[in-house]
Amino acid sequence: MEIRKMNQADDRMEISHIYEESWKYAYKDSIPQSYLESIPKGQWVPSLDKEGRHTLLMIEDGIFIGTASYCKSRFEQFADYGEIVSIYFLPEYIGKGYGKQLFRIVINELKSMGFGNIFLWVLEENFNARRFYEKAGFVLSDHYLKDTIGGKELKEVAYCYHIR
Repeated sequence: MEIRKMNQADDRMEISHIYEESWKYAYKDSIPQSYLESIPKGQWVPSLDKEGRHTLLMIEDGIFIGTASYCKSRFEQFADYGEIVSIYFLPEYIGKGYGKQLFRIVINELKSMGFGNIFLWVLEENFNARRFYEKAGFVLSDHYLKDTIGGKELKEVAYCYHIR
């Protein structure tokens, strides 16, 4: 198993595929099925190379199995924070301990960028992810976002972590 930063030679479609499959699996009870089924191949390709965003890849036996993106906060209320934008895995690799490894490295990367505080957004209904973040030491804040995905109103809640 290898964890490394994304480079120019990496296939963006293969990385986007991780997002696509993870969304279909993780959000099947939160986001309308019709929306999940309509996600086009390559949906996340444009966001992978956004300026200021960093992406890690987890690779096992030559297959991209997970990815995480992080950056300086994009939100005013968290101006001095590092942000974990995403962490996703192919469904068959979820629940096997890979997430802990990748998450730990993302936190270390943000720490090395000089951030003492980190935050992330998670769907309020995504209780599995929320438990994962809480076990990692993240604390629910009072900040939230309202969003509409596939015609359904959703609430995203912020979790914060303070590096000791």
